[in-house]
Amino acid sequence: MDHLALGTLGQHLQRLRQERGLSLSQLAAAAGIAKSNLSRLEQGNGNPTLDTIWRLAVQLNVPFGTLVAPITVPLGEDGVQVRLIDQGQGSRQVDAYWMRCAPHTDRHAEGHTPGATESLTVLSGELDAGPEDDLRTLHAGDTLAFSADRPHRYRTGEQWATLILTIVYAERETS
Repeated sequence: MDHLALGTLGQHLQRLRQERGLSLSQLAAAAGIAKSNLSRLEQGNGNPTLDTIWRLAVQLNVPFGTLVAPITVPLGEDGVQVRLIDQGQGSRQVDAYWMRCAPHTDRHAEGHTPGATESLTVLSGELDAGPEDDLRTLHAGDTLAFSADRPHRYRTGEQWATLILTIVYAERETS
C-alpha cells in the first residue's frame, strides 16, 4: 500500500475508533494485534495485512468496505488484490469488490461479522472457494453464495482468477 493510502487508512481508522470510544489498547487487544502496530497504522505507517484490516473492521463493528472506502487503490498481499467497487447504504449493508488471485494462491479468510453472507462470481479463471469445510470449484461464469461469518478460503490452481465478491451484512438495528 502506498504512503498516501496508508495515511488515509490511518486517519479513518483513528476516527472510527474514537467515535466508538475505544482506546488504542482496547481495540488492539480485541483485534489481537500489538498496540504499537495499531498506533503506527493510525499514524500512516506500517504495512497492514488484509487479515489485520478485516479484524479491525470486525472489532469496530463496521463492514470492511467502510474501513477501506477512502482508499482508491487495490489492497493486496500474498497473491490477492482487492478493491472496493461500491457500498449500499440500506439497513443491510452491501459491499461489492473486485478481487484478483494469482496462480497458486491459498488465502484463508477469517469470518466476517455475525450474519454476513458472501457471493462470488468468477469473471475469469477458476478457483476453489467457500467455507473451509465445503470448498467448491468455480469456473468463469459460476456464482457461489455462502455464510461468511465463519472461516473461508480462496484457492487457485495454475491460472489467475478474477471475481466480483459481494458481502451482505446482517441487518442493522435502528434506534
